Amino acid sequence: MLNIFQFAIPGPSRFSMLVQTAMGLWVVITATPCRAADDRKPQPVKNVLFIVSDDLKASVLGCYGDPHCQTPNIDALAASSMVFDSAYCQGTWCAPSRQSFMYSRYQGKGRQTLGEHFIERGWYSARVGKIFHMRVPGDIIAGTDGQDVPACWTERFNSSGLEAHTPGEYACLNLDIFTTELEGRQSTRMPHRAYVTVQYDGDGSDQPDHKTATKAIELLREHQREPFFLAVGFVRPHYPMVAPEQYFAPYPYQQLELPEVPPGDLDDIPPLGIASARSATTGFDKYPDNQRRMWAGYYATVQFMDAQLGRILAELDRLGLRESTAIVFTSDHGYHLGEHTFWQKLNLHEEVTRVPLMISAPGYPAGRTNSIVELVDVYPTLVELSGGVPAASLQGTSLRPILIHPEETVRDHAISFANGTGLRTKDWALMRYKDGETELYDMHADPHQFNNLSKDADYAEVLAELLQTLEGRLSAAKLPDHS
Repeated sequence: MLNIFQFAIPGPSRFSMLVQTAMGLWVVITATPCRAADDRKPQPVKNVLFIVSDDLKASVLGCYGDPHCQTPNIDALAASSMVFDSAYCQGTWCAPSRQSFMYSRYQGKGRQTLGEHFIERGWYSARVGKIFHMRVPGDIIAGTDGQDVPACWTERFNSSGLEAHTPGEYACLNLDIFTTELEGRQSTRMPHRAYVTVQYDGDGSDQPDHKTATKAIELLREHQREPFFLAVGFVRPHYPMVAPEQYFAPYPYQQLELPEVPPGDLDDIPPLGIASARSATTGFDKYPDNQRRMWAGYYATVQFMDAQLGRILAELDRLGLRESTAIVFTSDHGYHLGEHTFWQKLNLHEEVTRVPLMISAPGYPAGRTNSIVELVDVYPTLVELSGGVPAASLQGTSLRPILIHPEETVRDHAISFANGTGLRTKDWALMRYKDGETELYDMHADPHQFNNLSKDADYAEVLAELLQTLEGRLSAAKLPDHS
């Protein structure tokens, strides 16, 4: 956009000021490009590109406010999408989360997967990489299907890789081990595999996410003239965090700040709310620099994944498919990298339950929304965007009203499951555990969840109201009190 002051007329007169203002407004109006989406009625999409990253926390992306991570392709997609700032997963680890959004069910399997819906309508449906649960690194090294559902796909393709066994500079950071030797590396089912990074000299073409992007591009070319549902599952930044060394270079660990952890932070968290993987239990408390190296590895693999996403989107544009394709980008859940001294996932705190979600659909405007949504909402949204009617068995709600008007709401709260149940409203985060203990946070005053208010008498009424709301949600969805 041009600077509105570059046409300013000299002189202090009121006339000149009025002319300057008028000309400035003319420049703003004429220099601001109009999205075609604003000028035409949305039409049913002919194709769907569904992209899922693994273990990707929303807060790490540039378009969600991170100042360090370089994600130009995700950020560009966000600029042409509706970005959901308050999207929450239902399962807090890979298997239940992926099952929930592929069936649009809070827990357990439903009648029909998302892929089966499109196959039934005559679409081509393909999976490349990890969509339903796969063990990482186990199924990636073996090239096996994991917990995939064959009926969901016309075709399916796995992307294998050496993972922690990739030759290069290996580190097991919680044990302070650095080596280039291939022997003795933490890998499948080994206790310290979650804290491994490998940076190596290469172009990345041997990595599973690069292979996934290459196959996805091939399928776009082969099926560009027919309706398709293409689900692309990247495994990064899931551990082991493996990437070419050039992706580590932008993140010197010495310059990275660790998350704030106030003294006594865990004192007001119930035992079932305290993660088993903590700095004190993993050994990370001895190596603060290695915690920073974990952040560097996470950033590096997010950036590498972003580059592969960019390759797919570039091909979509080259083939002229963007104007007929709905694009969804999300993750199965978030991740802890030392917040509250926690590591990994499988708990109900904000860093785990909040996920990135953006939807780009032809004819719909770009923007941002604070409306609370759940990953179970993706399935019915794609059904409706493609001209279908969501089945009554789906537990999610179409987000199409929000895609049209970002200020619209389709639900007042989101629920998530771990060793209890979490309820997230616009203002509050409630966690109720299997033993009945609770956490309550004012998400405006305390967004990092440092001060548990559940025992504070001043908030007893708020707690009671939220517990009643949670009971109502579980009852309406016919769910047990705890997962």
